[in-house]
Amino acid sequence: MSRIGKKPVAIPAGVTAKVEDGATVITGKLGTLTIPTQKHITVKVEGDQIVLSRDTDLDNAKAMHGLNRALINNAVIGVSKGYSKGLEIVGVGFRADLAGNKLTLKLGFSHDINYIVPEGIKLTVTDGYKISIEGYDKQLVGAVASTIRAFRKPEPYKGKGVRYSDEQVTIKPGKKNA
Repeated sequence: MSRIGKKPVAIPAGVTAKVEDGATVITGKLGTLTIPTQKHITVKVEGDQIVLSRDTDLDNAKAMHGLNRALINNAVIGVSKGYSKGLEIVGVGFRADLAGNKLTLKLGFSHDINYIVPEGIKLTVTDGYKISIEGYDKQLVGAVASTIRAFRKPEPYKGKGVRYSDEQVTIKPGKKNA
């Protein structure tokens, strides 16, 4: 039995869950998420808990058991509390500006980088160099943060670029003259 998969997912107040057409639909105050159910996995809503079980002991079924439980748990947390990630821009003249759903990044290139914020994501820019990403879908929040960071990853000699707010960048020593 999967150690993760056999734990039931608690449904907090204000969140509803139902199973329909091979998927689990979870609705809360922040939004609605649909998690498809993998084959060999059965999802049941029992009172204030979601219980998952599987009908075979194949290795793939065991893995999907834990995966489905984790995805459903992430969805329950997302629609009730939400997820957030922070980014920081480090470098002289590097800035971020937000106008509507369009993020404009000045990262030392000859051109500005324009990024359209997807639906379900709330972006805030403070002081021109701190970006906060919030949303109810954990995967989407992480993907947006990763995409913005990929525009200019922190370089190892001066540390300039876009980094996660909790990321430690190791600075390499420069060339030494003899």
